[in-house]
Amino acid sequence: MKPWAQAAVVLVFFLSIASLVIYFIDASKDGVEHCQPWSSNTTQQIDLAFNIFFMVYFFIRFIAASDKFWFMLEMYSFVDYFTIPPSFVSIYLNRTWIGLRFLRALRLMSVPDILQYLNVLKTSSSIRLSQLCSIFIAVWLTGAGIIHLLENSGDPFSFDNAQPLSYWTCVYFLIVTMSTVGYGDVYCKTVVGRTFLVFFLLVGLAVFASWIPEITEIVGNRPKYGGEYKRSHGRRHIVVCGHITYESVSHFLKDFLHEDREDVDVEVVFLHRKEPDLELEGLLKRHSTTVSFYQGSIMSAVDLMRVKVHEADACLVLANKYCQDPDAEDAANIMRVISIKNYSDDIRVIIQLMQYHNKAYLLNIPSWDWKRGDDVICLAELKLGFIAQSCLAPGFSTMMANLFAMRSYKTCSDTPKWQNDYQQGSGMEMYTETLSPAFVKLTFDETSALCFAKLKLLLLAIEVKNEDNTDSKIAINPKAVKIQHNTQGFFIAQSADEVKRAWYYCRACHEDIKDETLIKKCKCKNYIGNLLQASGLMKNLMPVLDGTESEGRQTCCR
Repeated sequence: MKPWAQAAVVLVFFLSIASLVIYFIDASKDGVEHCQPWSSNTTQQIDLAFNIFFMVYFFIRFIAASDKFWFMLEMYSFVDYFTIPPSFVSIYLNRTWIGLRFLRALRLMSVPDILQYLNVLKTSSSIRLSQLCSIFIAVWLTGAGIIHLLENSGDPFSFDNAQPLSYWTCVYFLIVTMSTVGYGDVYCKTVVGRTFLVFFLLVGLAVFASWIPEITEIVGNRPKYGGEYKRSHGRRHIVVCGHITYESVSHFLKDFLHEDREDVDVEVVFLHRKEPDLELEGLLKRHSTTVSFYQGSIMSAVDLMRVKVHEADACLVLANKYCQDPDAEDAANIMRVISIKNYSDDIRVIIQLMQYHNKAYLLNIPSWDWKRGDDVICLAELKLGFIAQSCLAPGFSTMMANLFAMRSYKTCSDTPKWQNDYQQGSGMEMYTETLSPAFVKLTFDETSALCFAKLKLLLLAIEVKNEDNTDSKIAINPKAVKIQHNTQGFFIAQSADEVKRAWYYCRACHEDIKDETLIKKCKCKNYIGNLLQASGLMKNLMPVLDGTESEGRQTCCR
């Protein structure tokens, strides 16, 4: 169906609901017929406007119908037959009659179609459940309208046994009777009302009784880990997929949520085709504030939309390092990357592969771009590389393994000094931080010496950008390179909190401080300098700030 046709169907549905609301207002009054001029009846005027639209829409559908005979026999066509003409007759007679306007409630059966047009319903179970509920409500409201009309009108020919019942009383009466409770406070007095109720219950109870098990099954079989990820305002998230087990998740969370890392408000969203076992479920509950699990396939665009892949900071694909067929494992993970990139080509993807030669297949993905952060970690390549480097430099693999693993260092008086020193070194990790403007125009040697002596930080490398800032590279111990504004430094330290000293350092405030733990955010110019840096004005104001620093040092000396 074309978009304009879908819009027309949605518009007709909402106008039908509005017409039904007008009926509810009129049916809430006493009686079903009133002698009132059309010009003084506001609800009748509004309902007439709706019916004119419905009449035009009916003729358009009739002209466009391929089989006009069957079109005339459709349910919605009969709804128009019984609701549109009485609106014009009431103008001619200057009388208001409720009539069969309650048949507009049958339009509620099209709710599932409308929700599918609006892309709200996507699964077969939700569509079926909405169909059952909409049919039940539509038939319920329509049956209540029939009872209301028959009881308020009385039996034909005499009309002397009419019973004044409001529409909502009839709704209550019908649901109580259908549930086989029957309190007896409301009942039908007319013969036609009782006759209709008998046939309605015979058919309705049989149909609704068959639907109750189906509704119960649909609701009961709803996936525990279905639903959709609701992203909190200002909170970022990453998506993790691939080999999701208790072991892989526990190792990942142990490093990702380690206490030494900077307190970043990032939520981890796991997507896997199977439900978690009891062990993994317990682990997820222990990290429920920062971890979410959803059941689904990374190959499905619907499931990718459920976990908001297009809004995630990155998507990680974990490999099974104990697999029997490494090439098959790599092929499955590469297909996951293709699915992710087809859904959102600008999402950053980090994938684990088992075999080195399978990395070449990633280059064939058009949207794969390492400049935007896409990366691949080959486990076999890491192992063999560590072994080769350890032959050239004994202890290299141990040092790198200690840098990659997140550990917390705590001294113990009963432990020998050499063991405390080793644990202190093994507790260090690699961190990045933007260097303070105080390091600008210093060489890398001067900066690393200042960081080591003053800040107790080990600076290994910096990010070097080209002249037009379109590309960058990581330079390890560069010789003739001077620090520029917003330069990223790569440090070895105990925690991310320690590395913050490289950003907080200020010559004017921290020159005479001997204890590196006292180097905190100062109040002289850092806050203003950060804002100016972000706006691009720092370069023009650096001479002024340098003069302020000189005056600050002279003041401190005095």
